[in-house]
Amino acid sequence: MNISHTEQANHRIIADEDLIGTHPFSVKRLWNREPLDDFYREALDKYPTEESIDAVEEKRVRQKIDRLIIPCLAVCYAFYYIDKTTLSYAAIFGIKKDLGLQGQEYSWLSSIFYFGWLVWGIPSNLLMQRSPSGKYLSINIFLWGALLMAQAASRNFTDLAILRILSGAFEAIADPAFMLITSMFYRRSEQPNRISMWYSANGIGVAVGGLLGYGIGHIKGSLASWRYEFLIVGALCSAWGIILFFLLPDSPPTARTFTRDERLLAVARLRGNQTGVDNKKFKWDQFRETFMDPKTWLFFFLGFVGNVPNGGISNFSTLIINGLGFDTLQTTLLGIPQGALVCIWIGLGAILNARLPRNSRTLVCMLFMLPTIAGTLGFLLAPQDAHAGRLVCYYLTGSYQTSFVLALSIITSNTAGQTKKQLTSALIWLGACVGNIAGPFFYRTQDAPTYRLGIGSMLVSNCLEVLIFVALRFYFIHQNRKRDGQAATKTDSLSNETAFADLTDLQNVK
Repeated sequence: MNISHTEQANHRIIADEDLIGTHPFSVKRLWNREPLDDFYREALDKYPTEESIDAVEEKRVRQKIDRLIIPCLAVCYAFYYIDKTTLSYAAIFGIKKDLGLQGQEYSWLSSIFYFGWLVWGIPSNLLMQRSPSGKYLSINIFLWGALLMAQAASRNFTDLAILRILSGAFEAIADPAFMLITSMFYRRSEQPNRISMWYSANGIGVAVGGLLGYGIGHIKGSLASWRYEFLIVGALCSAWGIILFFLLPDSPPTARTFTRDERLLAVARLRGNQTGVDNKKFKWDQFRETFMDPKTWLFFFLGFVGNVPNGGISNFSTLIINGLGFDTLQTTLLGIPQGALVCIWIGLGAILNARLPRNSRTLVCMLFMLPTIAGTLGFLLAPQDAHAGRLVCYYLTGSYQTSFVLALSIITSNTAGQTKKQLTSALIWLGACVGNIAGPFFYRTQDAPTYRLGIGSMLVSNCLEVLIFVALRFYFIHQNRKRDGQAATKTDSLSNETAFADLTDLQNVK
C-alpha cells in the first residue's frame, strides 16, 4: 500500500514501509525509530488471549526466531570472548618482551580495558535505548574489531593502554544488548535456555581462540606473532559487525524476514512476560526505582564477585597452563578442552533447569558453583608436580559460568520497564566490570607460575557468589508472597492493558 497509515480499531495501523522500509538502504531499515505502541495494540487486537494463539503456529514462529536470533548472538559472543583473550595469547607470543612491559604493567593492561567499560557503560545503554538495538550493537562490534587491529601497531605500554580503554568502552554495550534482545523476542520460560545457547558460545570462543592462537603461532611473517593475533581477530570481528548490521532485527515488529502476521504473533505471544518489548522514551521514575530496588544491588554485587575470577582467568589462563610445564603451542591447544567444557556445563545447567519445578533457577545456580569451588580447592591443595591433576582442577573451575548464565535470565525475566531493564543490565555489567578490573591484580608477577593468591581470590569470590544466590532466593520468595496478595485484588483483564505498557516490575503486579 502507498499510504503510510490507516485508521482501524480506534488506533492507527503502522504500514510495513514505515517499519521495515522498502529497500535495503532505506532510512526506515538502516535507522528506524518509529514508535511501536500501535503495533503492539494491533497484535493484541489480533490475538486478544493466550487461547487465540495457535500452538503449532507459535512453535513455527519461535523456531524461525531461534534460527535468526540465536546464531547472531552466539557468533557475537564468541567474538566477544576471543577479543578479550587476545591479550592472553599475546602474552605467550612475546608481547611483554617486545613492548618492554615491567612489573604490574601486564596486569594493568588486563584491567584497564574495563575502565573504558566502567565510564561508558551506562551512557552506552542509554544511547542504545534511543537507538535501534541491533544496529547500535553491530556498529559497536565493528569498532571493537577496528580498535583490536589498531592494537597491533602498539609500540609501548601507553599506546596499548589507550587503545584498550577505547576497546572497553565500545564493548560495554555487548552483554546488556544480548540480554535486551533476548527479552524482546522470547517468553519468560524460554529465556534461560536461549541465554544459555548464546552464552555457551563463550566456550566456543575459548576453543576457537585456542585454534586461532595455534594457527597464528605457526605464521612466519615479518611481524611478531602477537601482532598477527590482533590483526586477524580484529579483521574478522569488524567483518562480522558489517554483516550483523543488515542481519539482526532491532525488535520483533521490525524483523524484515518475517511476514506481518508472524511479527504480530511474535509480539502477542510475549503478553505473559508483562515486561514490555521496546520503548524509546527515557523515564525518570524508572531511573529512580532502579536504584531504590534491593535486587538491583544484589545483581550488581553478583556481577562483581562473578567476574573477579573471570578477570584473572581470561588474561592469565595461558600463563597458568604454561606454568604447568607445557610449551607455547601446547598451551594454545590446551585451552580448547576448557572451551568445550564450558559449553557442556552451560548445556547441563539449561537442561536441569528446564526439568526442575518453576522457580528453581537460584538452586541450580548454587549447584553449579560446587564444581568450581572443588576445582579451585584442588588447584590450591594439589602438589606442585601433579600437573595432570592440577590441569583437571583448572578445567573444573569453568562451571561457574553456568550459574552466571542462569543469573542473567533471572534479570531478564524479573525486570520490567524499558529504562529500568537497560539500567539494571548496565549495572550488573558495571559490577562485572569492577570485578574484571580487580581480578588480574591478584595474579602477581612474583607468584608465577602457581598464582596462589589469584586462585585464592577465585575461591573467596565463588563462596560469596553462593551467598548472593541465597539472598536473591529469599528476596524473590518474599516479593512473590507480597505480590500474590496484591494480585488477588486485581482482575485478569488488566493483562493486555499492562503487557506492553512500559511499567516496571514493581508497578505491575502481573
